[in-house]
Amino acid sequence: MVGRRVIVQAFLRWSEKAGSGDRSKAATALAHAYLQSSLPQDRHDSAYDAMTYLLDDPSPKVRRALAESLAFSEDAPRSIIFSLAEDQPEIACLVIIHSPVLRDTDLVDLAGNGTAITRSMIAARPFLEAGACAAIAEISDVLELSVLLENRSACITPFTLRRIAERHADDAEIRDLLLRRDDLPADVRYAIVGHIGAALAASDLVCYAMTPARAGRVIRSASEAATVLIAGDVGGNDLPVLVEHLRIKGDLTPAFLMNALCSGKLDFFAAAISNLSGLDDLRVRSILATGRHHAMKALFQSTGLFGVILDIFMEATLLWRQTADAHYVGEVEYLSSRLLAKFAHVEADATSQELLHMIEKLQIGQQRQRARMMTTDLIAEAA
Repeated sequence: MVGRRVIVQAFLRWSEKAGSGDRSKAATALAHAYLQSSLPQDRHDSAYDAMTYLLDDPSPKVRRALAESLAFSEDAPRSIIFSLAEDQPEIACLVIIHSPVLRDTDLVDLAGNGTAITRSMIAARPFLEAGACAAIAEISDVLELSVLLENRSACITPFTLRRIAERHADDAEIRDLLLRRDDLPADVRYAIVGHIGAALAASDLVCYAMTPARAGRVIRSASEAATVLIAGDVGGNDLPVLVEHLRIKGDLTPAFLMNALCSGKLDFFAAAISNLSGLDDLRVRSILATGRHHAMKALFQSTGLFGVILDIFMEATLLWRQTADAHYVGEVEYLSSRLLAKFAHVEADATSQELLHMIEKLQIGQQRQRARMMTTDLIAEAA
C-alpha cells in the first residue's frame, strides 16, 4: 500500500505541471500498463488509481486517450469504462459502441439516464442485447429508433417491435423501417397498415412529441437516489409516514429496499420491512439485529421476498451484522463487494439481476469516492 501511494503521489505531482498532450500520452501508457497481465500487483493497482484520477481531468483529450486505450479490451476496469460511458459524446461513443465490458444492464441504465445522442450510440452498438433494445424502444425518439431498426445485428424481440409500433407508428420513417423487417409480427404489420390509412384520411401525419414514459424513467432514477438520502435523515414520527407514502406509490421495490440497506439507511429499512410485513417495528428491528436464520427468513417472506432475492437480502443483513460487530471502515463498499462475489454468477431472474446491478452501481460509486478522497489527501500531503 505504501508503494502504491508513492507511485500515485509521484504521478499527481507530475500531472500538475504536465500539459494536456503529455497527460494524454500518460493516460495511454497507464491503460496499456494496466492491461498487461504480467504487471506487478502494486503497479497494477497504482495504474488503476491514476486512471481513476484522470477521469476528472479537465482536458477531453486526456479522457479520450483513456477511452481509446480501454474501449476494446475485455480486461478494462468496469468502473472506469462505465464512467467514460457517461462522459461527453466524443469520449463516450468509443466505449458505448465497442467496449465488451459493458453489460446489457449497463446499457439500459445509460439509455435511461443519457441524452438522445447517448441512446443513438447504444442503438448502433453491434449485437445489442434484448434488454437494451427494449429500453431504447420505451424511451427514445424517432432518430434513436431509426438507428436501432437499421442495426441488423441487434436482438429486437417481437415485444419490442410492438412497443416501437405502439409509440411511433404514426411516423412515416419508423413505419417504413418496421415494414422492411422480415421478423415483424403479423399483428404489428396489420396495425401499421391501419396507421397509414388513418394518416392518409387525415391528410397529414401526427407530429411526434416526447412521451411521459421518457421523462418518468429519468425522474424515477434520480428520485430514488434522492429518496434514499432523505430516508437516512428522517426520524421519529416522520419515518413511518414517509414509508407509508412510498408504499402507496409502489416505490418500495426490492431494488429500492436493497439500495437503502446497502447504503446503511438501517432505520428506514427496518421501518419499511415493518410496514410491508405488518409486524411491530421493535420486533422487526430485533429480528434484523439478532434473529436466527428461520426468523429472518420468515420475516422477509412475509414481505413477498422469495428465491434469489430472499437469499440476497438475508446475506446483506448478515453482512451488516458483521460490520457492526467488527467496526469495518467503508462498510458500503465491503457489503456490496461481498454480495457481488457471492451472487454475481448465480442464475437469477430479471428482478434479481436488477438488484445485483444496483448493488454494483453502489460499489462503483464507493470506489470512485474512495479514489477521489485518496487523491485529495495525496495532493494535500504534496502541497
